[in-house]
This record gives sequence, structure tokens and C-alpha cells, in this order.
Amino acid sequence: MPIRVAVDAMGGDHAPEVVVKGAISAVAKSSDVEVVLFGPQTTIAPLLDKWSEGETRKPTIVDSPDVIGMADPPAVALKTKKESSIHKGLIACKSGDADAFISAGNTGAAMAAALFLLGRQSGVKRPTLVGYFPTLRGHCILLDAGANVDCKPSHLVQFAQMGSIYAARAMHRENPTVALMNIGEEPGKGNAQAKAAYKLLCKAPYINFVGNIEGRDMLTHAADVVVADGYVGNVLLKFGESVASVIPKMVGAEMMSLKMSQEEQAIVIRALRGVRSRFDYQEYGGAPLLGVDGTVIIGHGGSNEQAVENMIFNAVEMVREDVSGSISAALSG
Repeated sequence: MPIRVAVDAMGGDHAPEVVVKGAISAVAKSSDVEVVLFGPQTTIAPLLDKWSEGETRKPTIVDSPDVIGMADPPAVALKTKKESSIHKGLIACKSGDADAFISAGNTGAAMAAALFLLGRQSGVKRPTLVGYFPTLRGHCILLDAGANVDCKPSHLVQFAQMGSIYAARAMHRENPTVALMNIGEEPGKGNAQAKAAYKLLCKAPYINFVGNIEGRDMLTHAADVVVADGYVGNVLLKFGESVASVIPKMVGAEMMSLKMSQEEQAIVIRALRGVRSRFDYQEYGGAPLLGVDGTVIIGHGGSNEQAVENMIFNAVEMVREDVSGSISAALSG
């Protein structure tokens, strides 16, 4: 039976055009997915008709006339825009009319609505956002990527547990390793939060804890799952995003100063493009919000058509592998 993905058609800087195109592409590529677009019928229908002409399968639409803007305060949007694509898409998940929800829209509104409408899973203290990092051996994930700025040590332990389950099931990592982001590798390093978290992680079930790592260890793949509070995690994530755009400019300036030939520059540029693609958030398909009672993925506001398609397929994989159910089973006891 196809997996049904509710898509916020109005979410993102380039919505609804790129969202509709990404949804059409996903449905065309896989018979295992059904996409329901939530947004104003009068806006979405003409785009869907235009770009899906000739397709045997296409997304459907649920009219959601209210639009939550990127600058709308989450609490206000949640209370006053109950006919929005975010609100109605999540309600569809709650009622069982959809198996997953994705949005590249207002992150705060999407997280607040998911927590309010779906609720936390039994035993979960704080839901957490997953961030992806390219490494010398594929990718590692970072939790929390910005959903929880202030965390208790016990929260970090749950992030590690949820991240381990996601890495094992959705990323197919066998017995994934877990590390705590810190200012030193020794057990006694860090602030009070890090020291307490280290002790708890050493004894925590469902994780393969390998100790502390430092920021310089992220890209060498010191662990499959890296744990930090949302303040540190978001700083790391944004720094990683900047690498993809800044490094090519630095290399370009160096090539000019070395007076490299056009042929030599072309070779370097091709190599840089390959490295840059590893840092491209579009490739990861959004950030799963783990710990809510359902499957929710939140994308970057600048998501393009490919990112939307990847979010849909990431959501399908999470549902197929029952990531949410596995987290509930592990933490509810």
C-alpha cells in the first residue's frame, strides 16, 4: 500500500512552485508514494494542472486557504490560522489520513504545531531536530540542530537514543556510534551539563557511546551520531552550511594569485563542485523532527525542487522503517 505524505505546498522561500514540482516528480518516480498537497486550491490547482499534464499519477490537493508566512510568530500562527497548510497537514497525520508530513516553511510554526497537534511520544522529554554533516565516510548526524537551545543532561541522553534509532533504521547503520560534542576528549572536560551528560551516556541503554569529540572531529566521522544542545548544534550546522559557499571563493582567489591556466582552474573547479555538493542541504531532504507522535520532516526555507522530492522520499523511508514506532518502544518503558 502506498505511503501517504502530506506536503505543505506553501512552505519555503520558493513555494508553491518548487514544492508542486518536487511533489509531481516524487509521485512520477515511485508508485509506493502518494502525495497530498495542502494549500489554497485556487493557487495550487493551476500549477498542478500545468506541470502534471500527461502524468498517469499526480498529487492531490486539500484546500488550506490560510498561509503562514516565514515571519509569522509561531504561537500566533498556531492559534489564528487553523486553515493553514501546516495545521491541516498535521491534522491529516493525526487522523490517519496521511502517514507523514513535510514542510519547508516557518520552522518555529511547524515545530510548535507538530508538538501541539501530534504531541510527544510516550517517554520523550524534548523532541529534537536532526542535522546532517558530510564526512570522510559518508554522513553523520547531529542532534539537536536547533529545536532546544537550553538542555538538561537527560535531554542529551534521549537525543542520543533517538538519533541512534534513526541512524540504524533510516540510514541503515549497524550499531551506530554516538559521541558527545565537547571542548576536549577527556571525560572530565566541559561545563557542568557536558560532564553530567557524559556520565549518563556511559550507562544509557540503546546507544553505543564512544565518548567525547571536539569540533574538529565532526568531518572525520568520529561517530555516526553526535549529541549537543540546540545552541551548539545550530552554530555548527550554520557554520557547515557556510563552508560550501566560502571555500570555493577562497580557492578561486588563490588560483588567480597563482596565475593558474584556465585548464588547471577547470580541474580544480570540478573537484570543488564534488566537495561542495556534499555540504548541500538540498541533498539531505530536510531535518526529521524526532520525538513527536508521527513522522515530520522540516526543510530549509531555501529548498528547491530536488530538496522537496528528497524530503518526500526521506519521509517514506522513515515510515517504512517505523522510526517513530521504534523510538516509542525504546523510550516509553
